[in-house]
Amino acid sequence: MVIPLLLIIVGFVLLIKGADFLVNGASSLAKRYNVSDIAIGLTVVAMGTSAPELVVNIISGSTGHNDVVFGNIIGSNIFNMFLILGISSVIYPLTVQKNALWKEVPYSLVATIVFFILVNDQLIFGAEENSASILDGIILLLMFGAFLFYVFQNMQRTGDLGGDMDEIEMYGSLKTAMLIIFGIAGLGGGGKLIVDNAILIAESVGISEKVIGLTILAAGTSLPELATTAVAAFHKKSDLAVGNIVGSNIFNLLLVLGATAAFNGPLAFDIDLNTDLYIIMIGTFMLFLFMFTLQKYKLDRAEGALYLLGFAAYIVFLYFNRM
Repeated sequence: MVIPLLLIIVGFVLLIKGADFLVNGASSLAKRYNVSDIAIGLTVVAMGTSAPELVVNIISGSTGHNDVVFGNIIGSNIFNMFLILGISSVIYPLTVQKNALWKEVPYSLVATIVFFILVNDQLIFGAEENSASILDGIILLLMFGAFLFYVFQNMQRTGDLGGDMDEIEMYGSLKTAMLIIFGIAGLGGGGKLIVDNAILIAESVGISEKVIGLTILAAGTSLPELATTAVAAFHKKSDLAVGNIVGSNIFNLLLVLGATAAFNGPLAFDIDLNTDLYIIMIGTFMLFLFMFTLQKYKLDRAEGALYLLGFAAYIVFLYFNRM
């Protein structure tokens, strides 16, 4: 037990430093090319922080651990929406661009609904079993392609930068690239150390694959998002923080699950996970709703606290219904 615990601590150190490198490198990139923080958050940062989910799912899907595949992504998106947005907005109230509110956030909700339809073959199509087929994976990947096209078409739009772009240090091209590369490497390596050793500890006390996916793996692979978004919020980079969470949820559902199903499908889907999908939908709708309460277009500390309460309620639900 001692060695796995020490490796988990090392993983946390790598995560924090990786997050710091990635935020600094991404912010420098945004300033150098006059790209909005929201666009960088939705692409470079979101892709980097979603890398652990992609690695875990490709490996899990190829070895037949379907509960881990779905539990990891669904759990990660719940962690992103409730825990990470909650913590980040309590650190610093997050302003959300109008464009993100009316386009990226709804697209995240649509992606969740489409995924729900695709994997619930018995409920929607009257099939004999629920699964994510190769065709389902291709559909999700096409939606991801459309999302990337939209983001790149809007790369130069003005973000809500809070007037702090002059305060961002712009590094040389090589240093910026190295910060982003080492940041992503630190996040991925740290996340893997934490996940692998947490699973060793969990398996020693007999926890099921589904619960491991929804909790330990989801938490471990969401730690990059937590570290990156918290650092972005601490530096008052609202667009980077919000873009990272919304982008990561879209990447997780469309790219990670899409690629896993396309390469390893069909993957049997457990209908019990529908409840967790409903929770993601509720959390996404809450973000949209909160933009019109208290301060407009801002996720305030009180609203962040509600997200944290919702996350606590979800953990209690898991304990009493899945353990």
